[in-house]
Amino acid sequence: MPDEAGEQRAAAVTDVHVVVPEGIDDPARPSGGNAYDRRVCRGLAALGWTVHEHAVPGAWPRPGGPGHAALRRAVRRIPDGAVVLLDGLIASAAPQALLPQARRLRQVVLVHMPLGHRPPARVARAVRARERAVLAAAAAVVVTSAWTRRRLGELYALPAARMHVARPGVDAAGLARGTAGGDALLCVAAVARHKGHDVLLDALATASDLSWRCACVGSLEGDPAFADGVRRRARDGGLGHRVRFPGPRTGRELDRAYAAADLLVLASHAETYGMVVTEALARGLPVLAADVGGVTEALGRGDDGTRPGLLVPPGDPAALASALRAWLGDGELRGRLRRAARERRASLSGWAATTSGLAGVLAGAAR
Repeated sequence: MPDEAGEQRAAAVTDVHVVVPEGIDDPARPSGGNAYDRRVCRGLAALGWTVHEHAVPGAWPRPGGPGHAALRRAVRRIPDGAVVLLDGLIASAAPQALLPQARRLRQVVLVHMPLGHRPPARVARAVRARERAVLAAAAAVVVTSAWTRRRLGELYALPAARMHVARPGVDAAGLARGTAGGDALLCVAAVARHKGHDVLLDALATASDLSWRCACVGSLEGDPAFADGVRRRARDGGLGHRVRFPGPRTGRELDRAYAAADLLVLASHAETYGMVVTEALARGLPVLAADVGGVTEALGRGDDGTRPGLLVPPGDPAALASALRAWLGDGELRGRLRRAARERRASLSGWAATTSGLAGVLAGAAR
């Protein structure tokens, strides 16, 4: 019969405190990181874990004094010995709040995008010092792609054994019908500088002699000055009737946007994985994307090794335009990429696999 201490250890293995940014369920601000956090919280609960969620206010990773104070209060309330899963957007920016608690709490940091990957030069040293300190003190680090694990190794020389990959899952979805000409383009990304909508517009402008239309689905609130500028450029450049910015879409509205598309286009300057890539592939949609971060990993290959899409250098409108011309002008290419996308669709993993892997990391931290 187990003793009381043994029972307490066993209970701890299925008890986790999750620290996330406030507003992860806000439909006006959808993001891959928010979706990932919510899905794993639900998945852990479905596996029998008791999930204590702590939503911390502030514009993370730059929350200001009130945000840091709220985080300190939240972690101080967590009992000794507890396993704590920390969203990296918060953790990597707040060593002052977390390092004093590292001995009494078993901290696991979930890194969606390393803050030290491409910080502004004027603050790079400070950003990387903060992130290095938090990750070095963590019991474990969870990342969403093999690319992120390699990047953290390059930046901070973290031991590989302490970094664990839990790739985002994807929900099963119906096949998009597609059109003969392949001219329905879709971009699913917040309209913000790092997502490269300016690069996309430049590419579309040089292909204005071809038949296409493009829906840019994503929040317009995160970087409003950039979003306003991009929309103004589309309008002033004569593309206003062909490029739409309908704002964020979730649930059935997002499903309808994918169902009406022929090709997902993503011109990001940085992506750790690219959840929208696998969302498109789950519907048999090929992808045209900038070759950054974990996008190649998310794209994968069809059964015969064919990529279900096209990759171009980031920040290169000419290369993106050339790939668009190839897609729009070559029916055989479209057919080949669509077949590869449907083959890749069959090999995608769901969220249960993501959550199971993460649960194993948390249980290891508890032990």
